[in-house]
Amino acid sequence: MRIVVLAGGIGGARFLRGLKTAAPDADITVIGNTGDDIHLFGLKVCPDLDTVMYTLGGGINEEQGWGRTDETFRVKEELAAYGVGPEWFGLGDRDFATHIVRTQMMGAGYPLSAVTEALCDRWQPGVRLLPMTDDRVETHVAIEEDGEKKAVHFQEYWVRLRASVPAHAVVPVGAEQAKPAPGVLEAIGAADVILFPPSNPVVSVGTILAIPGIREAIAEAGAPVVGLSPIVGDAPVRGMADKVLAAVGVESTASAVAAHYGMGLLDGWLVDTVDAEKAAEVEAAGIRCRAVPLMMTDLEATAAMAREALTLAEEVRA
Repeated sequence: MRIVVLAGGIGGARFLRGLKTAAPDADITVIGNTGDDIHLFGLKVCPDLDTVMYTLGGGINEEQGWGRTDETFRVKEELAAYGVGPEWFGLGDRDFATHIVRTQMMGAGYPLSAVTEALCDRWQPGVRLLPMTDDRVETHVAIEEDGEKKAVHFQEYWVRLRASVPAHAVVPVGAEQAKPAPGVLEAIGAADVILFPPSNPVVSVGTILAIPGIREAIAEAGAPVVGLSPIVGDAPVRGMADKVLAAVGVESTASAVAAHYGMGLLDGWLVDTVDAEKAAEVEAAGIRCRAVPLMMTDLEATAAMAREALTLAEEVRA
């Protein structure tokens, strides 16, 4: 079975770990969000790609869900002592090594897709990890802070501000001019199943879909497309997805997110059992819907979610 997954950060990475358990023999291609990428201290940092790589490769900090395990922060402390910022983004010493290697390779002319493949040679994540594009795309958020209207990088909005101010707009800068990375459209076209994990629908999955050609390829693919709601009980399971959903005019409900993706894209949608009453609303929109437990409390619970998604895909296919 060939499975394609559009993945953001922590939620997408943890879902992938469950999917590998649920379908150990599947050929899994992950299309990773690069809209969160940021340049810090002269280095190219790819938070979502690295979170997937570290999580599946056994190097993730399990407690926080990002960054390396057994991390130290000597370099960060030294940079701060020199007065070099930003101090709000916590790069650890082990993590710095990944970004140094990536930046050196890209400086030598290798595209991000080739660099990601090389990094995965070390981590052996057990999936084919592709960036959504080799082109530079960065998600920016329009806000008002201290009476000033401005646009900030998504990482600054999410990490420094903790989404404490309203987001007036979310823009994947550069997406309109970008092209899918090599292998992305081919993987979608050859897929037996396409999954949207419980990642942020605006700045993770939504940013991937903003790359010209990707949404169209998924809509035209012969494979069933099934998503899992990141909203449980009208609130995000993790993070502050409600803040960016509001910026694009979408309510923080499981049914509203399904409608945001749309019948032309989704064939099936899983909601949590606490949102079982939303299933009829989703079905009325022409999307097959089931209510199942969607809390990734441990590996087996996550694997059960993945099995439910694959089962719904088979129902749709039939």
